[in-house]
Amino acid sequence: MRILVVVALLLCSIGHAQQRVEVPSLDQREGAPLALIGHWFAAGNGTPRPTVVLLHGCGGPYNDKGELSAGMRRYSALINAQGWHALVLDSLTSRGEKELCTQKYADRSVTQAHRRRDALGALQWLAARPDVDAQHIALLGWSHGGSAVLASTNAADFEVRAARVKPHAAVAFYPGCADALKARYRPTAPLLLLVGAEDDWTAPQPCQRLAQAAGDLAQIEVYANAYHGFDGTAPVRVRADVPNGVHPGQGVHVGGDAAAASASRQRLLEFLHQQLDDGAAR
Repeated sequence: MRILVVVALLLCSIGHAQQRVEVPSLDQREGAPLALIGHWFAAGNGTPRPTVVLLHGCGGPYNDKGELSAGMRRYSALINAQGWHALVLDSLTSRGEKELCTQKYADRSVTQAHRRRDALGALQWLAARPDVDAQHIALLGWSHGGSAVLASTNAADFEVRAARVKPHAAVAFYPGCADALKARYRPTAPLLLLVGAEDDWTAPQPCQRLAQAAGDLAQIEVYANAYHGFDGTAPVRVRADVPNGVHPGQGVHVGGDAAAASASRQRLLEFLHQQLDDGAAR
């Protein structure tokens, strides 16, 4: 396992090929599926492979230059190194948004209902591809995208229950769990939650309660001394431009923690291998 992680990190340093694709959401625009931008990272040709869908946070999947962010590239390489395809899904550009982080929750035009339909549409699109093992697709999200993972795997939701394709596994880094709790969340697939103990943007306590209520299908790891975005590489700073969080109007802490980043990557891979390698096509 450690060798795979090292290989993945080496791949990150040299880059890996991507293909821009169009992914239909289950969300509608003028009677037709909303076309989303996707970034496809193939692990190889031939027999169908497990696939992981990457759901970005409120900042979107791009950097300040409009390129796919280092984080999205890093995780795509990590996934490819395991022999799995990766799809980075952009839920903002087609809706005329670049970021949501500086918008109050009540003012956001892109909701979790939209992101749920995006994720479910991506699952359906992937299942129709001949190079994808439709029985072994996972959702992986961060922050707002982590909440989207929960919204897309809640058996209490009608759209989730009616979905033609459901994920085989789900992982959420530091999601907002309060809304999922209110929605009486029940996972449709094995779920792993990775959260920071000191997170003052999306507090860990609701996620701990959610994992406890979800029973055997849910697992949670809480990383001591870690803030929101603990798996990143930037130092911890206060974002005063974020109006939401545990203390609205006072900003939030965001930044990486080397120990939590390393441990969470290892835990992520352990979980995904348990879920995606079991009987997966090769």
